[in-house]
Amino acid sequence: MGRSQPKAAIRVAIVDDHRLVLDGLSARLHEPDNGISIVVAETSWAALIAHPEFPVDVVVLDLHLEDGIPVGTKLRALGTIGTAAIVMSRHADSASVTAAMRAGAMGFVPKTESAAELAAAIRAAADSTQHLSAPLAEAVAGFAATPDPGLGRQEQRALVLYASGRSIKEVALEMATTEETVKSYIKRARRKYREVGVDVGTRILLRRHGVQEGWLTPE
Repeated sequence: MGRSQPKAAIRVAIVDDHRLVLDGLSARLHEPDNGISIVVAETSWAALIAHPEFPVDVVVLDLHLEDGIPVGTKLRALGTIGTAAIVMSRHADSASVTAAMRAGAMGFVPKTESAAELAAAIRAAADSTQHLSAPLAEAVAGFAATPDPGLGRQEQRALVLYASGRSIKEVALEMATTEETVKSYIKRARRKYREVGVDVGTRILLRRHGVQEGWLTPE
């Protein structure tokens, strides 16, 4: 009877804009003999995508990278190529956790947790299992996720750019379209949100919702 082959180590990428965090996590988590191999440690989303070892099995992604790309966009991109994602953050409020999990994260680990907790989340994600610590799971259990308003791609982009603080003119330049078209996108998006019971009719309400959905970084 032949001996079974050892299970290959989980190939992991870590993305955080603080190099000390990357170095520390890489040192603590890189244990191929125990099932985890850190093959990428980068400070930006662009560097991750360009890395020769990408795609990997699991990406550990900082919630608030300063790159202007909503975390939901990153999570959905990873999901389309079959890469599992774990989100880590110093902010672990119910809204942030719920938004990340709703966007496709397999787990959410506060930076106050131990490396062992992150390793557990990585192993669960590699096994296609969601992972939240007991306190986080309890905190988000009763949190009502926002109904999907069914925005079109351009409506979503215009709303995110506008919520980030850009003017209508700046959004139009970014999207290579007219100011009237941008106004139309935002007006339709707000109407669709209103139809599912979410008020984003003012800049303050829109920004608050953007933080809840993971589009924007809390100040």
